[in-house]
Amino acid sequence: MHNVDFPYDQFSFISDSIFTGLPESDLMILKKNMITHNYRKNEIIFREGTYPNGIFLLNEGRAKKYKTDKNGKEQIFYICKNGELLGYHALVSGEKYFDSACAMESSIISFIPKDDFFKVLNESSILKQRLLKAISHEFGVLVNFIILLAQRTVRERLALSLLILRDKFKPEIQKTPVELNISREDLSKFVGTARETLGRLLHDFKEEGLITINGRIIILKNPDKLSKIANIL
Repeated sequence: MHNVDFPYDQFSFISDSIFTGLPESDLMILKKNMITHNYRKNEIIFREGTYPNGIFLLNEGRAKKYKTDKNGKEQIFYICKNGELLGYHALVSGEKYFDSACAMESSIISFIPKDDFFKVLNESSILKQRLLKAISHEFGVLVNFIILLAQRTVRERLALSLLILRDKFKPEIQKTPVELNISREDLSKFVGTARETLGRLLHDFKEEGLITINGRIIILKNPDKLSKIANIL
């Protein structure tokens, strides 16, 4: 099993660090009216075009962020793992959600009301700085994602997507190879290709010894070569 590190930062949000190190008094305000809910797989967290009433903290599980075109076709542009925040961009701008978010698996998600969030934001220079940094970084992530879809071949996009997902599915204590437990439907929407094309490329990757497949589970056998295919080394 090869191991490779590549610049995840250009494809990953950093919102999981926004609350780290905040004064206990600020954290108490954020937690005061926090509501924690168990989300079922495929349950909507928020929907594009609606107004936010607060922000969401993903405590456990995974969620997908996606856009839907006029024909109802989804494009997944980001997958969140535990510790990440969702929905604060629209809240800060005072606009409708520009995207939708949905639980990819059984997940535990906390909701922080906007009044509590803005109370801390207005009084905490630390939170303001971190929020500004996160929003600026995420703009770059979205630009990189657009370039990825426009300039990379489907084969390159799949290789890079598998590496990104390996980071998203990696457990805190890794003792065994990372298992990417993702439906082919969601993977095709993340890569930005048809399921038939995805199926052919996954078969090719398997034949080339890059991955193993067990049902919907995908395990990366040669991340180094995948990185070369994705043109990130």
